[in-house]
Amino acid sequence: MSLIKLLNSNKNFFKFVFIGLFFFQNIVAEEKSVDIWNNKNQTKPEKNNIQQEPKQEPKIDISKLNQNQNELITISQSQSENSDEKLIGLYDPGQNDLSLEMWMRTNGELIKQSLKRIEKIKLSKFSEEIFLNTILTYSYSPQKNLTDKEFLKLKIDWLIKNNKIEIIENFLNKNLEFDGKSKLIKYLVDHYISSANISEGCKKADFINKEIKDKYLEKFRIYCLVLNKKQEEAILNFDLLREEGRSDKFFNDKISFLLGLKEKTSDKISDKNLLNFYLSSITIDGFKYEPNNKTDKNIWKFLVASNLIIIDELEDPETIKKYEVAAHDGSFDKDKIFEIYMSIPFSINQLLNASTIYQGLEGYEGRALIYQRALLSDNIENKLKLFFLLKDSFDKEKLNNIFKDKLSEILTEIDASDVPEDFKKIVEKNIIIEEKVELGKIKFDDKILHRSKVIKIFTEDDTKKDKVNKDLASVYKKIKRNKKYFYSIKDIMLLETLITDGISIPSDLDVKSLSKDLTVPNTMASLIEEGQIGLFMLKLVEIIGSDDIENLDPETLYFINNLLNKGKIKKVRNQILNLALPLRV
Repeated sequence: MSLIKLLNSNKNFFKFVFIGLFFFQNIVAEEKSVDIWNNKNQTKPEKNNIQQEPKQEPKIDISKLNQNQNELITISQSQSENSDEKLIGLYDPGQNDLSLEMWMRTNGELIKQSLKRIEKIKLSKFSEEIFLNTILTYSYSPQKNLTDKEFLKLKIDWLIKNNKIEIIENFLNKNLEFDGKSKLIKYLVDHYISSANISEGCKKADFINKEIKDKYLEKFRIYCLVLNKKQEEAILNFDLLREEGRSDKFFNDKISFLLGLKEKTSDKISDKNLLNFYLSSITIDGFKYEPNNKTDKNIWKFLVASNLIIIDELEDPETIKKYEVAAHDGSFDKDKIFEIYMSIPFSINQLLNASTIYQGLEGYEGRALIYQRALLSDNIENKLKLFFLLKDSFDKEKLNNIFKDKLSEILTEIDASDVPEDFKKIVEKNIIIEEKVELGKIKFDDKILHRSKVIKIFTEDDTKKDKVNKDLASVYKKIKRNKKYFYSIKDIMLLETLITDGISIPSDLDVKSLSKDLTVPNTMASLIEEGQIGLFMLKLVEIIGSDDIENLDPETLYFINNLLNKGKIKKVRNQILNLALPLRV
């Protein structure tokens, strides 16, 4: 039988096989589990499905919310209306004992108000860690008064304002498409150009996921190929960018010149963006540019980093004033201002009578005179008078950002024993204390419960419950013998936490009685009870603020720990206990 006849005779059979395979593939596709961490479009899960098929999303943990079943179903129905929403973030919710739904019950206005207050706080390292872990955890947005786009913008703006370069890089690599992507990419590229660290910027640009399509980044990558002498690859990418209509006349002119495709380039300087400005600076002979008050901060930084501002030649008062304003705003190197001050000539008479003569001089000239005179003074008291006079001058003209760090450095270098009694308080107030980096070694004291070996469960990894039970029994025997022993707030914190974690407490130890006079703010407690975990964490950041955990008062530590226990947010709780309980030497 011929092949054609065989096929014709079995036509119905093949149809049946084809249809069967089609339906089989659809069934497999429907049953395939979804992994939200692979940056795919993710629909919001129905809560009933979560209960029936927990293995479909192994990284999602919603058990941290104290909500009843009906409430969960209500949220699911509302959230599932938008099936195109993607989860944007960095951290798995379970990593920090948080939840995908930690924002959903919260009014967006309350979140915005909290973020505004946090913006005004210089966060301690610990507070900042909690903040970042909270806002960058994969989660659904609030249902009321804050859209996904607005919420994401708040996060992106914070990262940029606080110059979180490494986090921005990770964020770009983990999230391919999102509102504000171009803004983050431009900030990252500009950071490296403005630092005149082009080679490092090229490494980072190459590291950013190749699937990200952004014309600013691609232009920079093309320049990096030119810089690294990868001519053919640069031309290929350049041609592709032009064919797709994503280039422009200025960039085409500069790259064509750098590639040797044309002999001349325009002498026009473009400050439309930092990449254009950089290309102008490297392609124009005798490049000169005079920044002004409207000049972008990154251009200011690039000019300084590239030594394109020669301060020794500065004589124009308006230019010097302009540089002072830029330094106060963070666009110009503050140290350069003091180099300018040192370049201004004064007579011996002016220097000897600086305290009175400075008042009749132009603002920056008076400051330069005081600064030079202070450096020449050998007397500590006179030196301090002059430096605080200089501080007053900066404060008066609202340029205080220029001098505060330098003043702190100057005061730190003065031996505390040499500071006159009248100046001790003001000197101490103006010294910026650097945050502690390393923790001391723990010294255990079994005569005090919260400093005993029992706390190893929080300070050491893999401490077994059986060992903790034995240690607690041993320590309690010693404490019980001391009839004068007083259970402190930190002791009570420890005991409540041990109970939460399933450690056996001696039967004659009434923890409830010990804690009866300790209170927990109702507003904070209600956030935990209502499942508003995200807002609770922001409130926690506000409370800790710029403080070190070990410096918080015991009452505050108690209610924080109590609520973290109730919310089952153990990672943060354990970090706090590790810092607050032990005696370190």
